[in-house]
Amino acid sequence: MSILVIAEHDNRVLKPATLNVITAGCEIGGEVHLLVAGSASTAVAEAAAKVDGVARVLHADADHYAEQMPENLAALIVQTVQTVAGAAAYSHVLAAATTAGKNFMPRVAALLDVAQISEIVAVSSPDIFVRLIYAGSAVLTVESKDPIKVVTVRTTAFTAASKNGGTAVIVPLAPAADFGRSRVIGRDLTQSARPELGAAKIIVAGGRGLGSSANFHALLEPLADKLGAALGASRAAVDAGFVANDLQVGQTGKIVAPQLYIAVGISGAIQHLAGMKDSRVIVAINKDPEAPIFQSADYALVGDLFEIVPRLTAAL
Repeated sequence: MSILVIAEHDNRVLKPATLNVITAGCEIGGEVHLLVAGSASTAVAEAAAKVDGVARVLHADADHYAEQMPENLAALIVQTVQTVAGAAAYSHVLAAATTAGKNFMPRVAALLDVAQISEIVAVSSPDIFVRLIYAGSAVLTVESKDPIKVVTVRTTAFTAASKNGGTAVIVPLAPAADFGRSRVIGRDLTQSARPELGAAKIIVAGGRGLGSSANFHALLEPLADKLGAALGASRAAVDAGFVANDLQVGQTGKIVAPQLYIAVGISGAIQHLAGMKDSRVIVAINKDPEAPIFQSADYALVGDLFEIVPRLTAAL
């Protein structure tokens, strides 16, 4: 039994989410192979070969993989999984349940004519997986009898594999055809000196209780800077226009599990809790003592956030 993990990268570095997926693959059992598809992505393949737990790195390097468009990537994955004889070369295909993974993995499942198992949080056996439903309020155990399991992984549920210790062989892989059905027109990248939200060890998140975009930035940015933290937000704060939606934490945003999560002015709707309840320590600041966020918090500060946050920032 062999497991194929799809690497997520920017043609320069391997993204941290891939390391968590590799751990999930190792828990399934069997040999873990990592597929790196990109353009001028040799550095990624070399870094991938050093990851502990990876037995082989399949490296497909071609111009039409530069942007890793889902049509081209899905075709390559299916070509890699299937053999000429019609039998499957891999029993499992795994990818992170990120924006990228959610884009190409359903295409892979459709082309292979199998069901996708989404956002697993645990592996019970090679055929049985655990995932959360109803915004994390219920746990579902899924058994798949498909010959090939197409699985996305909630990365916060698995520890990251070590970047060192592996001695995988890099195998060149022939690229699939270029479909040319879509292309990237441009990218607007958010530049920030703060850690990336999905990989941050400390997150300071704000909600509608902050009242305005000006208050959000004036109160939370100094606190985040002193803690070396990433900024996050509830959907209510995003919908109100306080910050851009790339900072949204929750069921319809990013799933995070930092060492410390500070929730400021967030009531704690179930959709938000689904995205951060796995944080190791949760600190909640809210003036409403009945706010649902306090049921999940390790430390609760009931009071006016406009007084508490500046005092907390000054004390650091």
